[in-house]
Amino acid sequence: MKTLLLLLFTALSLSLNAQVDGVGINTDDPQSTLDINGNLSVKHVTLTGSGTATIIDDGVYLSINPTLTNQEFRLPDATLFPGRIYILRNITNGIDALITTTGTDPTAGVGVEFFAGDNSTSGTKTVTLAGNDITTKTLIFISDGSNWTYGFLGF
Repeated sequence: MKTLLLLLFTALSLSLNAQVDGVGINTDDPQSTLDINGNLSVKHVTLTGSGTATIIDDGVYLSINPTLTNQEFRLPDATLFPGRIYILRNITNGIDALITTTGTDPTAGVGVEFFAGDNSTSGTKTVTLAGNDITTKTLIFISDGSNWTYGFLGF
Protein backbone atom coordinates (compact mmCIF):
# COMPACT_ATOMS: atom_id res chain seq x y z
CA MET A 1 0.00 0.00 0.00
CA LYS A 2 2.84 2.39 0.87
CA THR A 3 4.49 1.64 -2.46
CA LEU A 4 1.26 2.37 -4.33
CA LEU A 5 0.83 5.70 -2.51
CA LEU A 6 4.47 6.60 -3.18
CA LEU A 7 4.06 5.85 -6.90
CA LEU A 8 0.82 7.82 -7.02
CA PHE A 9 2.42 10.79 -5.24
CA THR A 10 5.45 10.67 -7.57
CA ALA A 11 3.25 10.57 -10.68
CA LEU A 12 1.16 13.45 -9.38
CA SER A 13 4.27 15.52 -8.61
CA LEU A 14 5.67 14.93 -12.09
CA SER A 15 2.41 15.88 -13.76
CA LEU A 16 2.13 19.07 -11.71
CA ASN A 17 5.67 20.09 -12.64
CA ALA A 18 5.23 19.25 -16.33
CA GLN A 19 3.78 22.70 -17.10
CA VAL A 20 6.21 24.70 -14.97
CA ASP A 21 7.81 26.26 -18.07
CA GLY A 22 4.55 27.47 -19.55
CA VAL A 23 0.92 26.84 -20.26
CA GLY A 24 -0.04 26.14 -23.84
CA ILE A 25 -3.46 26.56 -25.41
CA ASN A 26 -3.64 24.62 -28.69
CA THR A 27 0.09 23.90 -28.46
CA ASP A 28 2.08 21.06 -26.87
CA ASP A 29 5.27 23.13 -26.73
CA PRO A 30 4.60 26.51 -25.06
CA GLN A 31 7.37 29.04 -25.69
CA SER A 32 6.16 31.56 -23.09
CA THR A 33 4.51 31.47 -19.66
CA LEU A 34 1.20 31.61 -21.53
CA ASP A 35 1.33 30.57 -25.20
CA ILE A 36 -1.95 30.88 -27.10
CA ASN A 37 -2.08 29.31 -30.54
CA GLY A 38 -5.38 30.83 -31.60
CA ASN A 39 -7.51 33.91 -31.06
CA LEU A 40 -7.62 35.88 -27.82
CA SER A 41 -10.77 37.53 -26.57
CA VAL A 42 -10.76 40.15 -23.80
CA LYS A 43 -13.67 41.64 -21.91
CA HIS A 44 -15.26 44.75 -23.45
CA VAL A 45 -17.15 47.25 -21.30
CA THR A 46 -18.89 50.52 -22.19
CA LEU A 47 -18.75 53.24 -19.51
CA THR A 48 -21.00 56.30 -19.74
CA GLY A 49 -19.96 59.42 -17.84
CA SER A 50 -21.92 60.75 -14.90
CA GLY A 51 -21.84 63.73 -12.56
CA THR A 52 -19.00 62.18 -10.53
CA ALA A 53 -15.85 60.35 -11.59
CA THR A 54 -16.68 57.07 -13.33
CA ILE A 55 -14.55 54.30 -11.85
CA ILE A 56 -12.76 51.96 -14.26
CA ASP A 57 -12.62 48.59 -12.51
CA ASP A 58 -13.75 46.05 -15.08
CA GLY A 59 -12.79 44.95 -18.58
CA VAL A 60 -9.69 45.35 -20.71
CA TYR A 61 -11.06 47.14 -23.77
CA LEU A 62 -13.30 50.00 -22.66
CA SER A 63 -15.52 52.24 -24.75
CA ILE A 64 -15.59 55.58 -22.92
CA ASN A 65 -18.78 57.58 -23.51
CA PRO A 66 -18.56 61.07 -21.94
CA THR A 67 -21.76 63.11 -22.02
CA LEU A 68 -20.07 66.40 -21.03
CA THR A 69 -16.63 67.79 -21.92
CA ASN A 70 -13.82 66.72 -19.57
CA GLN A 71 -15.94 64.17 -17.72
CA GLU A 72 -13.67 62.18 -15.43
CA PHE A 73 -12.99 58.46 -15.81
CA ARG A 74 -10.73 57.08 -13.07
CA LEU A 75 -8.23 54.22 -13.39
CA PRO A 76 -7.31 52.26 -10.24
CA ASP A 77 -4.13 52.94 -8.27
CA ALA A 78 -1.23 51.66 -10.41
CA THR A 79 0.70 50.57 -7.31
CA LEU A 80 -2.02 48.04 -6.45
CA PHE A 81 -2.21 46.45 -9.93
CA PRO A 82 1.25 46.07 -11.50
CA GLY A 83 1.03 44.79 -15.06
CA ARG A 84 -2.64 45.70 -15.49
CA ILE A 85 -3.53 46.80 -19.03
CA TYR A 86 -6.45 48.90 -20.22
CA ILE A 87 -7.28 49.99 -23.77
CA LEU A 88 -9.56 53.03 -23.68
CA ARG A 89 -11.43 54.46 -26.67
CA ASN A 90 -13.52 57.61 -26.64
CA ILE A 91 -16.57 56.63 -28.70
CA THR A 92 -18.01 60.15 -28.96
CA ASN A 93 -17.32 62.73 -31.62
CA GLY A 94 -16.30 66.07 -30.19
CA ILE A 95 -16.55 65.42 -26.42
CA ASP A 96 -13.24 64.96 -24.56
CA ALA A 97 -12.90 62.64 -21.57
CA LEU A 98 -10.44 63.21 -18.74
CA ILE A 99 -8.55 60.12 -17.50
CA THR A 100 -7.37 60.27 -13.88
CA THR A 101 -6.22 57.70 -11.34
CA THR A 102 -6.53 57.02 -7.64
CA GLY A 103 -3.33 57.19 -5.63
CA THR A 104 -2.48 60.64 -6.96
CA ASP A 105 -1.14 63.51 -4.93
CA PRO A 106 -1.64 67.10 -6.13
CA THR A 107 2.08 67.81 -5.64
CA ALA A 108 3.98 67.49 -8.91
CA GLY A 109 6.18 64.40 -8.94
CA VAL A 110 4.42 62.82 -5.94
CA GLY A 111 1.97 59.93 -6.04
CA VAL A 112 0.79 57.96 -9.05
CA GLU A 113 1.21 59.76 -12.36
CA PHE A 114 0.79 59.14 -16.08
CA PHE A 115 3.89 58.93 -18.26
CA ALA A 116 3.71 59.01 -22.04
CA GLY A 117 5.48 56.01 -23.56
CA ASP A 118 8.05 58.30 -25.20
CA ASN A 119 8.81 60.24 -21.98
CA SER A 120 10.35 58.99 -18.74
CA THR A 121 11.19 62.23 -16.95
CA SER A 122 7.96 64.16 -16.48
CA GLY A 123 4.55 62.82 -15.60
CA THR A 124 1.10 64.30 -15.52
CA LYS A 125 -1.92 63.84 -13.25
CA THR A 126 -4.45 63.59 -16.09
CA VAL A 127 -4.65 62.42 -19.70
CA THR A 128 -7.21 63.66 -22.21
CA LEU A 129 -8.98 61.06 -24.32
CA ALA A 130 -9.99 63.27 -27.23
CA GLY A 131 -13.32 63.14 -28.97
CA ASN A 132 -12.04 64.65 -32.23
CA ASP A 133 -8.27 64.02 -32.31
CA ILE A 134 -7.76 60.68 -34.02
CA THR A 135 -4.29 60.33 -32.42
CA THR A 136 -5.55 60.40 -28.82
CA LYS A 137 -9.00 58.88 -29.34
CA THR A 138 -7.72 55.39 -28.43
CA LEU A 139 -4.94 54.94 -25.86
CA ILE A 140 -3.41 51.98 -24.04
CA PHE A 141 -2.53 52.26 -20.33
CA ILE A 142 -0.12 49.84 -18.59
CA SER A 143 0.71 49.86 -14.88
CA ASP A 144 4.40 49.45 -14.07
CA GLY A 145 3.58 49.05 -10.38
CA SER A 146 4.34 52.71 -9.64
CA ASN A 147 2.66 54.77 -12.36
CA TRP A 148 0.62 54.39 -15.53
CA THR A 149 2.47 54.40 -18.85
CA TYR A 150 0.27 55.28 -21.80
CA GLY A 151 0.69 55.36 -25.53
CA PHE A 152 -1.02 55.77 -28.84
CA LEU A 153 -2.20 52.75 -30.78
CA GLY A 154 -2.18 54.55 -34.12
CA PHE A 155 -5.46 53.21 -35.44
